Amino acid sequence: MHDIWNPWHGCRKISEGCLNCYMYFLDRLRNQDGSLIFRTSGFEYPLQKDMHGNYKVRSGEMLRVCMTSDFFLEEADEWREEAWRIIKKRSDVVFFLLTKRAERIPGSLPSDWGDGWENVFLNVTAENQRRADERIPVLLSVPAKHRGVMTAPLSGEVRLGKYLDTGLIEEVIAGGENYDGARPCRWEWVKSLSDECRARDILFAFIETGNVFIRDGKSIRFRNKREQSVYAFRSGLSYEGRRPVSSLTQEEPDLFGISEYVPYFGRTECAECGMRIICNGCSGCGKCNNAVQSDREKK
Repeated sequence: MHDIWNPWHGCRKISEGCLNCYMYFLDRLRNQDGSLIFRTSGFEYPLQKDMHGNYKVRSGEMLRVCMTSDFFLEEADEWREEAWRIIKKRSDVVFFLLTKRAERIPGSLPSDWGDGWENVFLNVTAENQRRADERIPVLLSVPAKHRGVMTAPLSGEVRLGKYLDTGLIEEVIAGGENYDGARPCRWEWVKSLSDECRARDILFAFIETGNVFIRDGKSIRFRNKREQSVYAFRSGLSYEGRRPVSSLTQEEPDLFGISEYVPYFGRTECAECGMRIICNGCSGCGKCNNAVQSDREKK
């Protein structure tokens, strides 16, 4: 699986969802400052090829972009045009763009954007109702082939019905908060979003509970993200609905073909993972199975 592309790293906090930013927390563990923004060595990752001349990121896969930053960050203006060129060149790959800076989307699109690129999935974060009402109208006003909403870290009830009724939103993702100072996420908040999506046959993914999850008045604390993910999966709140479909094109011949990529879930953890409904799957490299076998032999 090749599912993350971070062309730049670092960000500035701008809203409530940034308060306990996981990137800042993880950077502190590495004695780094998350507010320092820089172009990464993996900038051209989507164009990398293996020894046989095939792209490492296969046709039909999805790349989640700037998971340690924001694609529409002001400080990244000097790099974004080049990033757009890479995205256009890999027109056989879906690029999942997520931003808290919805107001910057219209002025940061490429000149040949037209009514949107088929391989770009525009998403905004809506951690509470205030931010949903602020960002989603901008998302809906921008020409795009695919749009989605990420309600994470969910810090309050969010109602999306009037936005979902437009028929322009294909996917909603929800999750709680992790790491430093994690605020509680509540069952009823997630259930409400799930119900809204089910009523409109829209894909809803409850990917993780967060460190603290409240259900039926009881506070549940999870030791790690694996436990959170399993709980989210077993909750039954995720809903597949109508899956977003991208009509991808291909600039160069590729061994694997276009948009025929079928996720493979070979790891033990895949069986009950909250991300499974929206995941590329694993690469089937066998490393995890080898690790399990090695542990058994040591015992």
